[in-house]
Amino acid sequence: MPTGSAVRVSANEASGHRGALAADTAQNRAIAIRPLTILIVVPTLHAGAADAGVVDLVRILANAGHKAIVMSRGGRMEKDVWAAGGEFVFAEVDSKNPVLMLRNALAMARLARQRKCDIIHAHGRAPGWSAYLAARLTGLPFLTSWYKGFREQNFLKRIYNSVMIRGDRIIAASDQIAELIVERYGVGSDHISVIPAGVDVKRFDPDQVSADRIEAMRRRWGVGPNVKVVLVVGRLIRRKGHHLIVRAAQRLKDMGVKDFVCVFAGEDQGRSRYSGELWDLVVATNTVDVIRITGPVEDLAASYAAASVVVSAATQPEGLQRSILEAQAMARPVIASDLGAGPEVLLAPPTVPEDRMTGLRFASGDAAELAAALVRLFSLSPAARQSIGLRGREWVKGHFNPPAVAELTLKLYDETARARPAR
Repeated sequence: MPTGSAVRVSANEASGHRGALAADTAQNRAIAIRPLTILIVVPTLHAGAADAGVVDLVRILANAGHKAIVMSRGGRMEKDVWAAGGEFVFAEVDSKNPVLMLRNALAMARLARQRKCDIIHAHGRAPGWSAYLAARLTGLPFLTSWYKGFREQNFLKRIYNSVMIRGDRIIAASDQIAELIVERYGVGSDHISVIPAGVDVKRFDPDQVSADRIEAMRRRWGVGPNVKVVLVVGRLIRRKGHHLIVRAAQRLKDMGVKDFVCVFAGEDQGRSRYSGELWDLVVATNTVDVIRITGPVEDLAASYAAASVVVSAATQPEGLQRSILEAQAMARPVIASDLGAGPEVLLAPPTVPEDRMTGLRFASGDAAELAAALVRLFSLSPAARQSIGLRGREWVKGHFNPPAVAELTLKLYDETARARPAR
């Protein structure tokens, strides 16, 4: 694959030089780039992949001497934007109201002119349309970031989603998402850069989580010392597949499997009926005793350390889920649907031999296959499960380290800014 200015760089292709990159090398190259001001727009700042991705992006830009301005409705991660060195500007950019979207576009254009922005970068569809118009009004380059595959139930939905391919450059979080963009929209691969998330392996280090923190987390969940915890990290929305995990838990109980609990640790923003339907399903399947819906947790590292396995039952392409990478960094086995994690994220048979696997994969939507994967993992010895987890940590350390991700990101920004005539 070419390595010119318009390059589709995948996680696997970049991994060769990532391992050799030192943090100071990435920072030294970053400082050589002239200072840029980037207007970043994201619907909210709660806990989604785009939200966390924006905070990481702000940190990368600030560390390299650039300015990041984040326009969003905001949320509990606003403080993280400021702490990372960025600036937060409130706007209802998550609205799908056409009048408000136009108003947002004018506000973005005005802000971009006032602050002499170099690039407008959209991390979502609703703000993406406003950002696209603002970029056209100001003549600024327009970037988009894809974190997941969007459903296209009808023609109107396809049009709505299409703003994400209108970027001068498109950033995909994984090879899986890049391939989806190419197949669905016919976008040339040279128009796409695959830049994965970086994982802070110092924060997510099992050796740094004390037994007291783990015990406190298990007490919060109401879990005894010998109970296996199936942890699911992510918002309570249908595409995350929580209902499939409930069905799998029912099958485990029917098979006589004991001493396990499924913990759903994620936000419920109350925007859909799904959480109510989920509780109805829990009651109907008689799994109340083995399902915990806890809401988001502040001490994520301890929650992974308290888990026996981390599961993603995604029912649509999820790209690169941070929870899967963080779980592997914490040396925890992972089970994911084939839409929840591609082979560049999770090493699983038959793609790799069993002595290299970092987890298991199952067919999306198949609760029986998920239950079988859980039984298989539970049946392994503690030493075998530990070996799987340790391989996962080494995989993440070698392929998703922040300095390499920062260099790829800054290189793309520099190329994009250089392609625009100097102001």
